[in-house]
Amino acid sequence: MSDSESQSRRSFGRRAALAGGAGAILAAAGFRPATAAAETTTDSHGPGRRVTLTVLGSTDLHGNVFNWDYFADREFDDSQHNDVGLAKIATLVRAVRAERGADTTLLIDAGDTIQGTPLAYYYAKVEPISTGRVHPMAAAMNAIGYDAAALGNHEFNYGIPLLRTFEAQLDFPLLGANALDAKTGAPAFPPYVIKKVHVPGAPPVRVGILGLTNPGIAIWDKANVEGRMTFPGLVEQARTWVPRLRRAGADLVVVAAHSGADTSSSYGDALPYPENASTLLAEQVPGIDAVLVGHAHVEIPERFVTNKTSGQRVLLTEPLFWGKRLSLMEFDLAWAPRTGWQVRAGRSQVLNSNTVPEDPEIVRLLRADHDRVTSYVNSVVGTCTAAMSAAAARYEDVPALDFINHVQADVVRAALAGTADAALPVLSIAAPFNRAAAIPAGKVSVRDVAGLYVFDNTLLAVRLTGAQLKDYLEKSAEYFRQVSGPGPHAPDAVTNAPTATAPNGIPDYNYDVVAGLDAPLTYDIDIAKAPGQRIANLAHGGTAVSADQVFVVAVNNYRQSGGGNFPHVTTAEVVYNRQVEIRQALIDWVSQAGEIDPASFSTVDWKLVANGTPVVIQS
Repeated sequence: MSDSESQSRRSFGRRAALAGGAGAILAAAGFRPATAAAETTTDSHGPGRRVTLTVLGSTDLHGNVFNWDYFADREFDDSQHNDVGLAKIATLVRAVRAERGADTTLLIDAGDTIQGTPLAYYYAKVEPISTGRVHPMAAAMNAIGYDAAALGNHEFNYGIPLLRTFEAQLDFPLLGANALDAKTGAPAFPPYVIKKVHVPGAPPVRVGILGLTNPGIAIWDKANVEGRMTFPGLVEQARTWVPRLRRAGADLVVVAAHSGADTSSSYGDALPYPENASTLLAEQVPGIDAVLVGHAHVEIPERFVTNKTSGQRVLLTEPLFWGKRLSLMEFDLAWAPRTGWQVRAGRSQVLNSNTVPEDPEIVRLLRADHDRVTSYVNSVVGTCTAAMSAAAARYEDVPALDFINHVQADVVRAALAGTADAALPVLSIAAPFNRAAAIPAGKVSVRDVAGLYVFDNTLLAVRLTGAQLKDYLEKSAEYFRQVSGPGPHAPDAVTNAPTATAPNGIPDYNYDVVAGLDAPLTYDIDIAKAPGQRIANLAHGGTAVSADQVFVVAVNNYRQSGGGNFPHVTTAEVVYNRQVEIRQALIDWVSQAGEIDPASFSTVDWKLVANGTPVVIQS
């Protein structure tokens, strides 16, 4: 690292030490100390040195700076009482640097940084950073002193120009060895960086940090990247770049991979490269010492994978998302004149951010940005005649999802006026993204509406036949676990069924509800049946849907580009695509209508049954 970087880190660590309690902070966060010290040693090659390096890692921050829930307008809390945000992570980083040594501590991130909260959305769309503002995530990460970050798939949600602006605002490299220029095949971002860690009385330790992102970007953000960038597999690109890192003199190689540890793909066989490939990476590419895992939103304090070629044990760790945890990796290295630096041991753990206060420097730096966003999300845009909640949306037809489908279909219907498709019936597809979402009776704010749609998806419409629609619904119905009778059942006993591609259970966002605009689309989901045989009594306007009947179907860009591997939508003819953001369409609809009246659009059109008998769900 440069002298200025070293000075910055010493200052950062010293402030924490002067404040006192670095050891106590780490102990409260769950830190387990290991014997580690720089010392003179002797091995078979003569006198040498030993040193322990610390590499800290975050991932999937998703626009969280403060411990704040913008949709609820209060401090963040969940059932495990986690806290979130870079301001908390900063406190942990200060304490580690003060305790372990700022000069021998690196900090990296595994991606998904600039999307996910109203704070992130505001500085992408309302007051975009392209107008000269500094992105709050860039400001926070610069202040904390990150050494490198990998690209996440959500970095591309707002388009490449905004991503390039964000990249230019960072004081550290944004890495993506498998994000390639579509025309030249060359890396579109730096593939790696080598950081020098100085050790008294010995040559510096050269730490190679390789960044890899998710191949699914080619599907999920097709509209933003097609013809501009390609995203080959992590393993394939690592086979090229890890040897180059070693030849460049890297003594320690750490990969920041925005790809889960447990091999699976939400897009099935739509791409030849797996979505979650970090374990494959460790097993199949020699020369990697550790992988900071991202994307999967699970916690892995420490896991070892044996490389099949070299026999080396590779360390994997993934901190919990949004800044709930910070991974702490330690590497013991020994130096001798003939062999140079060699890694003797590695280990990792995660530190819990809910035990520490927010860092005052980050709070001071970004309080004004936060206040600006809270004012925006709390502004009133209309009223609602009756409260709507998404709490039961994953197993029950509720007005909250009917509202999303109504707005999506209404936007598409208006856009089709005067076209050849204007006479076709319009359907819409929506998923239960946020179980906590709710629209209150009375005044409705931006945050109330935005809470229904927490992803930055855009709206498209495609043509589907009745047969294709039924196939689509059968795919969606895989979300449910098979039951033997109507119950009563607990919600978790019937939802989030595990599959080969989703071993931890199909996520809520991959369960779709389909509704009609011109007339109701009605159907039963028989969860006593095996997947693929569950959709019954499919009708439109009371008439059974025929196989050759044609519909216009409103769908989000994630689904239409292959997210979830749903049938037909990726190859169906697109009849509408104006890059309208669905969340903003909801907000605009309420602003223009002035009032949400659930009675005007909400009916119970689908239900869960077991061998024809309605299923009873008791939460």
